[in-house]
Amino acid sequence: MAAPARPTTHVTRARAGRVPMSRWGAILLLAIGALITVAPFYFMFVFATHGRSEIFQLPPPVWFGDNATSNYQSLLERTPFWRNLWNSLYLAIMATVTTLFFCSLAGYAFAMYSFKGRELLFSIVLATLLIPSTLNIVPFALIMQALGWIDTPRALWVPGMASAFGIFLMRQYIGSAIPRELVEAARIDGSSEFGIYRRVILPLCGPALATLGLVTFINSWNNFLGPLIIFRSNETYTAPLALRSIQGLVNTDWGALMLGVALTVVPLIVVFVFAARQLIDGLTSGALKG
Repeated sequence: MAAPARPTTHVTRARAGRVPMSRWGAILLLAIGALITVAPFYFMFVFATHGRSEIFQLPPPVWFGDNATSNYQSLLERTPFWRNLWNSLYLAIMATVTTLFFCSLAGYAFAMYSFKGRELLFSIVLATLLIPSTLNIVPFALIMQALGWIDTPRALWVPGMASAFGIFLMRQYIGSAIPRELVEAARIDGSSEFGIYRRVILPLCGPALATLGLVTFINSWNNFLGPLIIFRSNETYTAPLALRSIQGLVNTDWGALMLGVALTVVPLIVVFVFAARQLIDGLTSGALKG
């Protein structure tokens, strides 16, 4: 015998009516948060097309102006901007490529090999994450000076080739996503250890590599303190350091500065757009597999 239908009460109808309202409320909150996040970037591009007097007027301009060309000329007069932008790109690429290679190698070793002192060594690697980066400024500068690497790009990407965060990330991902049986099967087939790393491990670590690569690229691109310590001439400055050099205490050309900032941000936006999907997969894969 079929169960009698439940009567529709005012409480049930009220609850059904509140569901769409809560959904619209969440969408409204997300829209407000998105606008707050995007607003600084929008005004950065708008101010890049205005002069100083227009930028500081009240209310500030909310649409693009016609001073982009003059701002661009002023930017090039104050600093070799495109050379500085290339320096940032070179450092970011070198840091990303070397970090991905060495951290994935170390992560593979910690995840798939059993050797004496493995846990102790991995604990020491993790302990370096607890050291504030500001404590390394003086030793870093002294070591680079002793090596003769002052005012050279390799002083910024060689020391960070094997970062503790990268090793930890790759070790956790490889240990959870790649079964040991797959590695053992490759050994039985006669593959070398480096061949296993190249043919088995790397193809299966796409999300983790994309995540680490994006984080490393952004950190290197935005690095200000390192170039400030190492570089001495305008020709070797990175983009953030060059932009800071044209900002004086008085008579700063804010239009040119905003244009330089906008041009510096564009590569980061492009990289993030192409790597966003892989970044999300890399950050969530460990939780999903757990």
